[in-house]
Amino acid sequence: MTLPEDFISRTRAFMNDGLWQQLRQGLDGEAPVSIRLNPMKCRPDGVEVIGCDGGVAWCAEGRYLAVRPNFTFDPMLHAGLYYVQEASSMFLDTALRRHAGSRPVTMLDLCAAPGGKSGVARAALPEGSLLVSNEPVRARAQVLAENMAKLGHEDVIVTNNYAVDISRSGLTFDIVLADVPCSGEGMFRKDPGAVGEWSLQNVDKCWRLQRSIVADIWPCLRPGGLFVYSTCTFNTEENEENVRYICDELGADVLSVDTSGDWHITGSLLAGFSAPVYRFLPGVSRGEGLFLAVMRKHGEHDDNAAPAKPKKQGKERHGGRKGGDTSLDTTWLKQSDRFDITTLNGALTAIPKAWRSAYDTAARRLNVLSAGVKLGEVKGKDIVPSQTLALSRAFDGAAFPSVELDYAEAIAYLRKEAVALPAGTPRGYVTVRYKGVPLGFEKNIGNRANNLYPAEWKIKSTHTPEDNNEVLRPGN
Repeated sequence: MTLPEDFISRTRAFMNDGLWQQLRQGLDGEAPVSIRLNPMKCRPDGVEVIGCDGGVAWCAEGRYLAVRPNFTFDPMLHAGLYYVQEASSMFLDTALRRHAGSRPVTMLDLCAAPGGKSGVARAALPEGSLLVSNEPVRARAQVLAENMAKLGHEDVIVTNNYAVDISRSGLTFDIVLADVPCSGEGMFRKDPGAVGEWSLQNVDKCWRLQRSIVADIWPCLRPGGLFVYSTCTFNTEENEENVRYICDELGADVLSVDTSGDWHITGSLLAGFSAPVYRFLPGVSRGEGLFLAVMRKHGEHDDNAAPAKPKKQGKERHGGRKGGDTSLDTTWLKQSDRFDITTLNGALTAIPKAWRSAYDTAARRLNVLSAGVKLGEVKGKDIVPSQTLALSRAFDGAAFPSVELDYAEAIAYLRKEAVALPAGTPRGYVTVRYKGVPLGFEKNIGNRANNLYPAEWKIKSTHTPEDNNEVLRPGN
């Protein structure tokens, strides 16, 4: 790999020669392949990971793979049983389990797309917690919404807003994760395009932007709350110097995270700064580049504190809600009495009652893309069930007849092709499954079945795969 001379000289300046040589050799090596199992849909000890090359030490659900399969043609990926994720980023699991506590909390993932760290967070947070997963860039936010739907947890709101919008909303959080946009040095091995985009000017632009983002969102973090700051870059300007800025200028203390020496995590590389921070380096640790620090905001945490009142704005946003609640009585969900039914972006949506107030605030003030469980859309006297419903852990599978597909049929379904249903299948909406796992819905109209898989999610490749792309074998 040909690296920019400016990158080489400045990185060697804050690393010792031995560490630099390890990093330099690592950048020329192969990136490891890893996945994170979704504990909302499968027990890590209840599935076989084909081609497993060991566990990720800092995340119980993480697994390395010996070779990279063609993930696109694994139905279990589309069903949300696992997520393809870089191993270093799973360190968030260790950090949250150390400091989040055991009581339900509210957490904001501020720059969340494509959703990997939100998935880690949702699995690590205490049951009953609410996660608001936000992405400011519209196109990336749509990808985030898709991945969070596949995750299948009902206690999630996905929004598309900038930090300053959230700060004005009146929402407050016990935990904020800011995985801020950065110069991307940690992705050099994985993304060659990042090398060409790197420059000293971009590093300077990034650390300034990062401070602006953190300052904008800081009022949303409750006193005594946790602030998790992370980047995928190496330099100290975007990492240690920004952590020091947050502590000194905004008011926070850096917290330590329990680690093991055989994880080969590198600490602070900034002279005169010895606070516990955690840096993963290719060639040193088994993963790509990551920097992470956990801080606690100054002040006493009040579990009974009321949310801050929203600041006045020229125009309120309603997140697409029309007509308030509906009296729909659905049996499509397990424990349906836990939910309120409302309308979001034209679709009937089940909102857990436990955080309905937070949802109402978000729906009035923010651009909410999804929340809770999207049930379906009303068309005439019919309700067309949503793909999100099929993928939710709250879905009551007994609500619809179901049909088991073989591998070829499952791939055809995920391509949104016509998939014939067996003779005798009841008319109406049918859940299609692969190895017992819901993939989505079809509508059986007798002489044919309409494939209801979302067009924007479909497999676009016309390649005909061999039956060897599966990563998981679900257990009983």
